[in-house]
Amino acid sequence: MTSRASSLHVQIARLGFADPTRAFALLNDPVVAPLVASFEEIEHDGLSAALAEVADPDLALLGVVRFMEAAGKALSAADLRSVTESLRSPGAARARLYGVFGASQALTDHLVAHPEHWRLAASAGPMTVEERTATLRADVRDPAAATPEDALRTAYRGQLLGIAARDVTAPVATDALEEIAADLADLAEAALEAALDIARGQLGESAGLTRLAVIAMGKTGGRELNYISDVDVIFVAEPAEGVPEAESTPVATDLATRLMRICSAHTSAGTLWEVDPALRPEGKAGPLVRTVASHRAYYDRWAKTWEFQALLKARVVAGDREVGQGYLDAVQPLVWHAASRDNFVDDVQAMRRRVEEHVPAGESDRQLKLGPGGLRDVEFSVQLLQLVHGRSDETLRSRTTLDALAALSRGGYVGREESASLEAAYRFLRSLEHRIQLHRLRRTHLMPTGSADLRRLGRGLGFTAQSEHEVVAEWRTQQREVRRLHERIFYRPLLSAVARLSEDEVRLTPTAARERLSALGFRDPVGALRHLEALTSGVSRRAAIQRQLLPVMLGWFADEADPDAGLLAFRRVSDELGTTHWYLRLLRDEGFAAERLAHTLARSRYAANLLEQAPECVQFLGETHGLRPRSREELVRRMTVAARRRDTVADAVTAARTIRRAELFRLAVADLSGELDLRTLGAAMTDLTSALMEVSLAMVTEDVVKRTGGEPLTRMLIVGMGRLGGGEQGYGSDADVLFVHDPLEGADERAAQAQALDIVKELLRLLSLRGPDPGLDLDADLRPGGQERRAGPFAGLVRRVLLPLVPGLGGPRPGAGSPGCRGPRPGGALPCPHRPDPLPGRRSEPRPGPRHSPTEGPDGVRTVAARRGPQDPLQTRPWRAGRCRMGRSALPAPARSRPPHPEGDLHPGHPGRGRRRRTHRRWTGGRTPRGLGTRLPDAQRRRPLPRPGPGRHTDRPP
Repeated sequence: MTSRASSLHVQIARLGFADPTRAFALLNDPVVAPLVASFEEIEHDGLSAALAEVADPDLALLGVVRFMEAAGKALSAADLRSVTESLRSPGAARARLYGVFGASQALTDHLVAHPEHWRLAASAGPMTVEERTATLRADVRDPAAATPEDALRTAYRGQLLGIAARDVTAPVATDALEEIAADLADLAEAALEAALDIARGQLGESAGLTRLAVIAMGKTGGRELNYISDVDVIFVAEPAEGVPEAESTPVATDLATRLMRICSAHTSAGTLWEVDPALRPEGKAGPLVRTVASHRAYYDRWAKTWEFQALLKARVVAGDREVGQGYLDAVQPLVWHAASRDNFVDDVQAMRRRVEEHVPAGESDRQLKLGPGGLRDVEFSVQLLQLVHGRSDETLRSRTTLDALAALSRGGYVGREESASLEAAYRFLRSLEHRIQLHRLRRTHLMPTGSADLRRLGRGLGFTAQSEHEVVAEWRTQQREVRRLHERIFYRPLLSAVARLSEDEVRLTPTAARERLSALGFRDPVGALRHLEALTSGVSRRAAIQRQLLPVMLGWFADEADPDAGLLAFRRVSDELGTTHWYLRLLRDEGFAAERLAHTLARSRYAANLLEQAPECVQFLGETHGLRPRSREELVRRMTVAARRRDTVADAVTAARTIRRAELFRLAVADLSGELDLRTLGAAMTDLTSALMEVSLAMVTEDVVKRTGGEPLTRMLIVGMGRLGGGEQGYGSDADVLFVHDPLEGADERAAQAQALDIVKELLRLLSLRGPDPGLDLDADLRPGGQERRAGPFAGLVRRVLLPLVPGLGGPRPGAGSPGCRGPRPGGALPCPHRPDPLPGRRSEPRPGPRHSPTEGPDGVRTVAARRGPQDPLQTRPWRAGRCRMGRSALPAPARSRPPHPEGDLHPGHPGRGRRRRTHRRWTGGRTPRGLGTRLPDAQRRRPLPRPGPGRHTDRPP
């Protein structure tokens, strides 16, 4: 090989030719000599450079050679000069012809067989369906044609050539998808009309006995057809005037059969596509042609869910337009009522699963259409949303997938980001499908595996660096995204709930809303209607999404005790969060978030108040494990991180309390949802209280030490008592605690005591301030000596640790605190140890009561208060059926100790008896004589003890 040839080989390879040797030989073929100005070098705008821009340069170069050979034999000298000039000079004509040669071997074969059609590609432009129909009809009636059927096939391929030429030269293939798909559907419509003309001509005068209409379904009906696809149709016929139906129907059936054969038959001129009437009533087992009345009767009585879904895209494309419109007028109302059928959403979802199951195992991973993450996922998602929400929103009633998706996005039924992702994925997948089918004009939806096919596919879609790898990577990315969004949208729980509503309910007109509110049990329908109007009025996206949610949520509110309060709370939360980008999307898309929210707000004022103070907590409802209580360690970590970001100790404690508020809402929702039992709830509440006190103690200790000289003098410990110590905290429980400190070695005990007292007083002050969470009352009255009010409210508040503690009496155990206060566990934690049980034989189960019901929670307060009466509506502890009584009956009664009394035991009538009782109460620090760890109000202390009964000890001390 000469050095010139070697250099040209290298340059040809750099242009993108896979076989430079073969390309070099074809470029030197005499038939392409008129297209090449110089054989000594690669021209920057010559034949080689032009071919380097197409999907497959090698295929395109071979096509140029074949076409020039055929043109030299079939065209006149003038036409040949026009061809040569167009292919040699840069311009739209050359780009289109070379693009077709490089993308479609089938259309190259057509050009070789019909070189005169080169102008259809070179000068192709948009055409209306009427222009296409007129062109095909004229070609069919041309007497010079061999047969009308072959004339139709040839003319069809000529127009298809023009569509493909515009497609392959589009700057961005995915942007041209809608126009190309609509042109292909229009061409199929024109071909059906021309084929019906041929069938009428074959049948003769008897064709006038019937009025046949052809209804396009599927992609043809939606004007989004592929290059090669089955054309789904339904045939409808009515008798001509004065003709009996029994005589008309057989003629219509004959016409329909001939039309199908004309389009589907293979001859030397090729074929068009398969005409598939399987979507007709009763499928292949039913009659090919029915009247409008027969169709309506079938859909009224027998049609299945998938048949209404198929009718979504029905469109008249050929034959008698009046009959076709009558058919649409009869069936279209049924389509938009189909969502009201029983189990409609479940049926559509089950159908999609069946489609996936029937994909061959070896093809599933390569399927662009039917497999997971394929085109069907997008189409089924869009169609289901259309059918469910299209009952009340006519803007959704579009036959075209992309138009319907855009309408769903505008109406707020799909998020903007989700809509954009689905649209991009759909365009890419459909463009892949088009390019794959265009190569050989074969009906396929499988991703190729060959390197050459992938390379051509990637280059055709704009991937140039490593086209075969880039196109596969992009396909997989879009496939995963489609599947993710499909599962999120298609299986959205809200769809089933909306589908079960009547049309009046889903429209939510003022009259229908007022009547429904009264029927649902709202105490103030007028006030509730004002809330609805405030939430749904206007044309904003926020109002549109609220109009989807509220018809369903009203039923959920009505299932609970206070629907009016639930709706009011929902309005307050929505007013606060409605403009955020995630709130309404969360309720619309994420699992059962909307249902959980509705039940929570209408069931518990406590939870509703928490959410109104911190509306952002609603995002817990959409998380997979959003209602799972956090561990104490995680709570401490989160609170510590939040507290460390603040500049002052007050702000630090407030930050920790903000996290407590969010966690209280989490626990309340989990409790109301039945995901927590009583024991788990008490432990979670205890952990939350402990974490707050632990972090607050650490922050306050650090601040006090810094303010008092910067040297710590003691180690602090907080001991949990009562329900806190027993791990049985509730929503309104205070925290019974003991404050203990242990002076450091060498520290002055008075100074250490003073520092410890400063820490405790500051801790109590900060936790008692009005904050973001419900107040936490730290009750230290159970310390030795009680309040000791004569010496001041803080006297004796902090005691130096005396180890070991008194054993064997069921008293508190030291918990965690500063290092060294409790043994192995270091630093700043807050203990809530369970009370030991020294006398297990004396323990008995508490008697059941309203606060021991399995549904105890934030709503339980309201239930107990309703039973109790108006005198003390919220107090749950002092009553005999309350927790205090049950907790006391479950614990052993320690031996009763009495202070020495000089008068000994006095009978009830003795004058000194009252003084003795007051002395005993003062000695016990205001507690009851039995020495239990729960302090009772004076009113209950004076009430006689109940007689022994089930669940209570019978061996009380005298």
